[in-house]
Amino acid sequence: MLPVTLGDTPVEKVLPPYNREIILGIKYFIVEDVRSARRFLKKVDSSIDIDGLTFYELNKHTCLEEISGYLRPLEEGSSMGVISEAGCPAVADPGADVVAIAQRKRLKVVPLVGPSSIILSVMGAGFNGQNFAFNGYLPIEPAERIRRLRELEARVYQENQTQLFIETPYRNQKLMDEILRVCRPQTRLCIAANITCEGEYIQTHSVKEWKGHLPELNKIPCIFLIYK
Repeated sequence: MLPVTLGDTPVEKVLPPYNREIILGIKYFIVEDVRSARRFLKKVDSSIDIDGLTFYELNKHTCLEEISGYLRPLEEGSSMGVISEAGCPAVADPGADVVAIAQRKRLKVVPLVGPSSIILSVMGAGFNGQNFAFNGYLPIEPAERIRRLRELEARVYQENQTQLFIETPYRNQKLMDEILRVCRPQTRLCIAANITCEGEYIQTHSVKEWKGHLPELNKIPCIFLIYK
């Protein structure tokens, strides 16, 4: 399981040298996107012969029957690497299905160290790091979205649990406006954007304090956290 940089961050800033050693010994890769995986591998080491590698694409369009076949090189004794487009594979990204199959087949799974925007945002927010939940994307339909926001905020107060969620980058501004409109004035909101990248932004304020002072984060990868 090979973590990827979260943006244009230099590899040496966020990945240990050991990861490079492992990558150089792998010829078969299961990837979310072939083009971005090829770019990442060249970033790790420009001498890698990309055309000598085999890539299997794993995304929301891949059926489970195909995924099982991807593991044949591993069953035959070759190492395989799993790469998502950014961050840690199988954490808010594809990869869990192929790992589940590998576990059922008793094949060895090795997660390597690398950047996770989820963990890094919890570290930087100042919220409860003992009890938190990542909720992925909120519903698109407005009424359902508001209902979900209120539900997550209720869990903050009832369960003392930090709530994390994300949005498609071009809808960040709309989500921030909705949080300020729907959540309690005293609820704290952390906006974590461009983590580990140039222009990194991690700020925590109450909903009341955010009003009139929201940053411009259109089309920028963000994680939103709420807590009391």
